[in-house]
Amino acid sequence: MEQFMNYKSEYRVESDSIGNKEVPKEAYYGVQTLRAAENFKITGLRTHKEFIKSLAEIKKASAITNREIGILNNDVENAIVNACDEIIEGRLHEEFITDPIQGGAGTSMNMNANEVIANRAIELLGGEKGEYSIVHPNDHVNMGQSTNDVIPTAGKLTALKLIPKAIFQLKRLQDTLKKKSEEFNDVIKMGRTQMQDAVPVRLGQEFAAYSKVVGRDIKRINRAMESLTVINMGATAIGTGINAHCEYEAKIIPNLRKVTNIMLNQSEDLVDGTQNIDCFVEISAALKACAVNLSKIANDLRLMSSGPRTGFGEINLPAKQNGSSIMPGKVNPVIPEVVNQVAFNIIGNDTTISMAAEAGQLELNAFEPVIFYKLFESIETLTHGVNTFVDNCVSGITANDKRCKELVENSIGIVTALCPHIGYKESARIAKIAMKTGEPVRDITLKLGILKEDEVDKVFDPMAMTEPGICERKLVNK
Repeated sequence: MEQFMNYKSEYRVESDSIGNKEVPKEAYYGVQTLRAAENFKITGLRTHKEFIKSLAEIKKASAITNREIGILNNDVENAIVNACDEIIEGRLHEEFITDPIQGGAGTSMNMNANEVIANRAIELLGGEKGEYSIVHPNDHVNMGQSTNDVIPTAGKLTALKLIPKAIFQLKRLQDTLKKKSEEFNDVIKMGRTQMQDAVPVRLGQEFAAYSKVVGRDIKRINRAMESLTVINMGATAIGTGINAHCEYEAKIIPNLRKVTNIMLNQSEDLVDGTQNIDCFVEISAALKACAVNLSKIANDLRLMSSGPRTGFGEINLPAKQNGSSIMPGKVNPVIPEVVNQVAFNIIGNDTTISMAAEAGQLELNAFEPVIFYKLFESIETLTHGVNTFVDNCVSGITANDKRCKELVENSIGIVTALCPHIGYKESARIAKIAMKTGEPVRDITLKLGILKEDEVDKVFDPMAMTEPGICERKLVNK
C-alpha cells in the first residue's frame, strides 16, 4: 500500500462486493480505488490531471442538478461542490492513483473520483474519512450517473481543454511558415519529383505550401472537435437513464455548461451516445493527418539541409546541439527528427484508438481508458512537438541562395521549359546531350543554334519558370 502514498501504518476497514479490505486511514481514496491500483499496474502512470479536473466538474454539476431537483440536501450538495472545487483547483490529485489503462470501462477512475470527493466532503461536514453514512461515494457523489456516461464525458471535456493548446501551436507554425515563404520568395531552387530533378520552384512557394497544409490541419481538427461537444450525461448505464431522476437529463447539461464554460450539447439518442464513440476516432484521425503532414515537412527540411557539403545544402537549419560523440563539428537536424518521431507516435496511437473503438460490444465500449490515454498523449506530444519545431527550427531557417542557383543552372530538368517552344522530342535530345557531356542545358541550346540568345534568356528566365503564364509568352518556334 505504501507504493501508492507514504501513509503511516494505520488503516480503516472498508468493504465492497468483493469483501473487506484495509485502506490507509489518511487516504481520501477508498476500497474500490485501492483494488484497482493493485490490479492495474500497467503504465506506472496515473490519471491525467485534466481528466481528474473534468471528473470533478461532472460531479459538481451533478450535485448541483440533484440539489435543484430536490433529491440531494443542501449540506451534502455544498460539501460535494466544495470538495470538487478543491480538485478543480489542483488539490488532492495525488489521491487519484489508478493507472490510465485499466479494465472495467473506467469504473475504477469513476470510483476513484467518487471516493475522494466523498471523503473530502465528509471531512468538510465534520466527519472522519470512511464514514459513508454522511456522504456516500455511490449514493450521493455518483447520484444519477454511471461510469458509462461520466467517463466518456470526462474524456471529451479533457480533449476539448487540451486541443486548443495544440491549435495555438499549429497556428504559430502556420504563421511562421508563411513569413518564411515571403522571406524566400525570390530564392529559385530546383524542384524535385521522385527524388529526381524536375523543374525550378521558388523556395517561398514550397514554404507557402507547407503553411497551407498546416492551415487545413487546423480546420480538420476544429471540425472534429465539434463532435466532442456532444455528450451522453443522463444516459447512466446504457442510455436508458435508469436510476437518474426524470428531471436530471434536462438539467445536467445547462449546469455542466456553467461549470466548464464549454458549450456542450446532449446526444439526440442516449443509447447511440453510449454505444458509439466514433467521435474519438474522428479527432484521432484529424491528429494523425496533421502528424503525417508535419512529418513530411520535417522530411523535406532534412533533405534540403542535408550535407552541408555533400548533400542538397539549399537551406540551413539552426544548429541546436552536437550531432556526434565521435565526429567533431557534426550537427544533426535534431528538431525535424523529433517531429518525425512525434508523428510516428501519433500514427501508432491512432491505430490503438481505432482498434479500441472497433472492439466495443453491444451497449458499451469497455476500452475507453486506453483510448483516452493515447488520445491525450497524441494531443500533448503534438503540442510540444510543434512548439519546439517553431522555436528551435522553422523560425531560424536561412536559405543558401548561391547553392540553390547553382543547382538550378546545372540541372537538366530546366529543359522542360523548352518543350512549348521546340517540342518534346528536340528537348529530350538536348537533355540526353546534357546528361552525357555534363554541359549546361542553356549552353547546348545555344551551341545547337536552336534558339537565339535573347530567346534562350526568356525561356530560361528562372522567375518565369516558377509561375503560370505560358499563354503570355510568345512561342519562338511553333
